[in-house]
Amino acid sequence: MKSDLRIKPSESTRHVRYEIRGSLARRALELERLGYEITSLNIGNPGIFGFRTPEILRLSMIENLPRAEGYIHQKGLFSAREAIALQQQERGVAGVTTDEVFIGNGVSELIDMTLRALLNSGDEVLVPAPDYPLWTAAATLNGGVPVHYPCRPENGFCPDPEEVEALITPRTRALVVINPNNPTGAVYPRAVLERLVQIAEKHQLIIFCDEIYDGITYDGAEYVPIASLVHDTLCATMSGLSKVYRACGYRVGWVSFSGATHRAEDYLAALDLLSSLRLCGNVPGQYAVQSALGGYQSIRELTRPGGRLHASRAAIIDAVQRSAYLRLHAPAGALYAFVEVRQDKLPQFDDMEFALELLEQRHVLIAPGSSFNVSYRNHFRVTNLPDAQTLAQVFTRIEDQLDDYAARTDGRQISR
Repeated sequence: MKSDLRIKPSESTRHVRYEIRGSLARRALELERLGYEITSLNIGNPGIFGFRTPEILRLSMIENLPRAEGYIHQKGLFSAREAIALQQQERGVAGVTTDEVFIGNGVSELIDMTLRALLNSGDEVLVPAPDYPLWTAAATLNGGVPVHYPCRPENGFCPDPEEVEALITPRTRALVVINPNNPTGAVYPRAVLERLVQIAEKHQLIIFCDEIYDGITYDGAEYVPIASLVHDTLCATMSGLSKVYRACGYRVGWVSFSGATHRAEDYLAALDLLSSLRLCGNVPGQYAVQSALGGYQSIRELTRPGGRLHASRAAIIDAVQRSAYLRLHAPAGALYAFVEVRQDKLPQFDDMEFALELLEQRHVLIAPGSSFNVSYRNHFRVTNLPDAQTLAQVFTRIEDQLDDYAARTDGRQISR
């Protein structure tokens, strides 16, 4: 006799959001199966837009495949960890050795593991809003409470350190900093980072700095490794091969610890335990790390004037400037633009509704701004990975859809 009893998911998943690969992405896949060509701007996946991993990384992995068939140390391949430690030292981060480096299956796995090793039920983590939503999800799934500090559009999406400090309570354990920022493209000034470090050291908060876009900046924006400023608290710097080296599928990320590591032996031991429980990270991809960090940094060709990423970013900026509805704080780094829909033009705008209509009618997939844990609903995120011509065409479709949206929602004629 068959039972009608439904299998229920864990309660911990009820408040987890990841619209980047959520219902809109599932609908896009359905449309593709029906034969429609979808332009996917919702995710920063270089491989689908024609970018290749540098050849030296591919060769390093291929040549070492015979040595990559067994488990390795749970922290990762020694040569890879050594290259990461040396990079941190070259950036002015004191005291990092291979012992303070952990390699995982992308930064995503390490975000989950580092929070799991830290949090007890009810512990609070300060997370930027907008954020990369995995940070909020990982805090929630590991029993913590994400507390969002605002990075306001009118402030160029940079945090106000005094607002951050005002949110600290006795339960606050950590401060998350995403720089260069996803989704906004903001690159935080040195003075802001210095003040955030002062606050974290004063309250003895662990700093988790997500710096996966550390080599992707535009027009002279200065990326400052926050770990180089930290001395009197623990700092965890996260990066990997996915973005700067266009190797998302290799699934190689790392976290290096610096600062007050002498006060964190128990925490690091707990993280080592969690690392050993999953045996080790992806081995073949780790053989590419030393070549990546020690070799020619081809990302600079892409981000400087005349480079493809620089041109694509410029195409987005130009399209927004021509729009009757849109506004943008020009991204200074990363692979995204967090575009604002002007409320004086479309006061009834709803980002989720518009994103679905844009997908169904114009076959363009974007990420609604509210999926990045903000309360306002008048932004959306796009990636600048497509070429400039494609992005210009896409924003023409976005503008046409905004015209239709305006006519339907309030019937007003928008003068250009």
